Amino acid sequence: MVFKRRDRRPLWRIVLELFWPRGGWGRAARYVQHRLHRLPDPPEKIARGIFAGVFTTFTPFYGMHFVVAGLLAWILRGNIIAALLGTFFGNPLTYVPIGIAALRTGYWLLGINRHEPHHSSLLHKFTYAGGELWDNLIAWVLREPTDWSDLQIFYHEVFYPYMIGGILPGIICGLTAYYLSVPVIRAYQNRRKGALKAKLGALKKKKPADTPPPSD
Repeated sequence: MVFKRRDRRPLWRIVLELFWPRGGWGRAARYVQHRLHRLPDPPEKIARGIFAGVFTTFTPFYGMHFVVAGLLAWILRGNIIAALLGTFFGNPLTYVPIGIAALRTGYWLLGINRHEPHHSSLLHKFTYAGGELWDNLIAWVLREPTDWSDLQIFYHEVFYPYMIGGILPGIICGLTAYYLSVPVIRAYQNRRKGALKAKLGALKKKKPADTPPPSD
């Protein structure tokens, strides 16, 4: 394969780099920032895409964040690439606190009198629900009996409160990212335009001097 890695990584390294990428999260964040700065759209359109990406990380649609962010950016007329990059706000280091905040807010808004699940319990619930969903889909294809009772409990106790509770913190963090991004992206684009104009001006001044005199 053309894009296959030459050095095959062991399983432990793949898992380790999922939680701590090579070069650290600082380097990964700088890469995302660099890509956002080089997008050609106006700052407001790029920032709307960032809003869509950040907001999406507060939704419980794991595995579909790219799709949700892209669709939301399209609705908001934002930059879709910026939305996809904005989803990196959610990563293995932030998903747990995001989930806890969303669930606590959801329980409060829905009037559910219960404490948020423990970190390990939250991850276990989503993993277990995904596995059970897959098992039921396989059983449905094979025309075997299915049992959706545990998934119904998961929906009412975790998924629905998470979905409702993630709206408010998602909007707050998304708007914060929007208003912080607009001036930074505008300043970078203006500086880049100024650098390009300076280079073009230097080339125009240099061109007549380098042009050889016409021969008789």
